[in-house]
Amino acid sequence: MNHLAIAKEALIAQAQAVGLLADRLDGEFQRAVELMLGCKGRAAVCGMGKSGLIGKKMVATFASTGTPSFFLHPAEAFHGDLGMLKPTDVLILISYSGETEEVVKLIPSLKSFGNKIIAMTGAGKSTLARHADIWLDISVEREVCPNNLAPTTSTLATMAMGDALAVALIEALDFKPMDFARYHPGGSLGRKLLTRVCDVMKTSTPVVGLDTSFHDCLWVMTASRLGLAVVIEQGKLVGLVTDGDLRRALLNNPAIVNDKVANFMTVNPHTIQADAQLSEAEAYMLNRKIRALPVLAADGTGVVGIVEIFD
Repeated sequence: MNHLAIAKEALIAQAQAVGLLADRLDGEFQRAVELMLGCKGRAAVCGMGKSGLIGKKMVATFASTGTPSFFLHPAEAFHGDLGMLKPTDVLILISYSGETEEVVKLIPSLKSFGNKIIAMTGAGKSTLARHADIWLDISVEREVCPNNLAPTTSTLATMAMGDALAVALIEALDFKPMDFARYHPGGSLGRKLLTRVCDVMKTSTPVVGLDTSFHDCLWVMTASRLGLAVVIEQGKLVGLVTDGDLRRALLNNPAIVNDKVANFMTVNPHTIQADAQLSEAEAYMLNRKIRALPVLAADGTGVVGIVEIFD
């Protein structure tokens, strides 16, 4: 049996099914996004079985991208958890058949509460689709399961539709990377976006003056282990000396060892402010192939540290 061929056929079939979803999007999707944007409460996602698992994923995506939401288990809802709802909440009910008993029997209660319902089903004439305010078509031609039984393509279509809603909402809310970071402070992306240069910079800055000798400058740089020294005159940054500056100066003129810093430093060096985002500093250094940057105080008055690209 050729397992690779089977897997490739399954993936191609699923990709085609998702593509067909895009072809069928219409004004109902537009209305769904507008309804969620105008919601004064939260988005409550409800589904049973595998639809419920997809619903939980949708909730996680919505919540982390600026749309307050929670998962409502249909069976538990019928036994008290309906108390979690407020009339201002929008319900997203998921059932591929549109006839899932645990989901469908919630409709009368939701109608009495005044909640708006977005149905995600594969059958437009189903009970759920007919009683919903908005119907999102997630139908697929068949499952990739050889027996056309196990929810496979249909669950992928459901997830894709949920992601499409989330992306549309992200754009409409103008949700930015910094907003994402605020909701993900424990993740690597969150730490990167929330961390500022002042949080990771080296505060022990190697300093030399314009009249510092080559030998003394080399000594300061070696002692700091940063491979550079900032040149300060009258409290202001006037230049930078790096290992590369020293090597180039020696290659061009071996007698430079008898000279002063003023004659081999880099004037007008690149800098970054202490309150800048670390991600901004890293991008700046990578684009310019710089390993370290002098860090200026937030008001730009003086050097307060050094940030390295590997911090």
